[in-house]
Amino acid sequence: MKLIVAGSTGFVGAEVIRQALSIPTITSIVALGRRPMSELKNTGPNADPTKVKSVVLEDFGSEYPESVKEELLGADACIWTIAITPSQLKTTPWEHTVKVCRDFAIRGVETMAQLPRSGGKNPFRFIYVSGNNAERDQTKRPMILGDYCLLRGEAETLVLECAKKSNGAVEACIAKPGIIGSPEKQTPMLQKAFFAIIGLPKIQVSEISAAMLRQVVNGFETDTLVNADMVRDGQKFLTEHKL
Repeated sequence: MKLIVAGSTGFVGAEVIRQALSIPTITSIVALGRRPMSELKNTGPNADPTKVKSVVLEDFGSEYPESVKEELLGADACIWTIAITPSQLKTTPWEHTVKVCRDFAIRGVETMAQLPRSGGKNPFRFIYVSGNNAERDQTKRPMILGDYCLLRGEAETLVLECAKKSNGAVEACIAKPGIIGSPEKQTPMLQKAFFAIIGLPKIQVSEISAAMLRQVVNGFETDTLVNADMVRDGQKFLTEHKL
């Protein structure tokens, strides 16, 4: 299996790649990002670093250069982790947030859906990482981060619609995690209090990464992965593969 990880230098993307290096079923990894991938740490004794290639795409909003398309040829799946997070909203213009969270993903899935695949019996699998409170119903504006939640929900809908319009060539799945943490990443007290007030569930970066890898390797069981399911499935996959 050839896997594309879009947003390879980010918190989740880097962990997805770290785990994928130790999964025998995944034989090739394209680390797609705006800058080269950094050296991965704690990859484990069974990791094979030779199967990953860092590919730079400076503009995710424009047509992909032929050189980048060539690197994506033959891919079986993509895990899309690129987004503006809630903590970045204050310092990011809204127009740019829309491009990153919605337009980049749609450009990505449409581009990858059109690339030829040699001998691929299964549909191309595309996972879009969204958020727990993203709202697909555009008439229901959440009280907290309303515009942002509607934007992420709109992106979810558009990704799923792209798959439906592909006549079976593409399958899409939406991952809706809560607060993504790790043993090394400490959440400030004010943020913890805010998250508690709005009732966001928690998940470890290792769990969401493993849960998504399980889906792309074994096939999608549903078009929407909620936080609790990813915690359960991620822990199981981590144990099975000793990640």
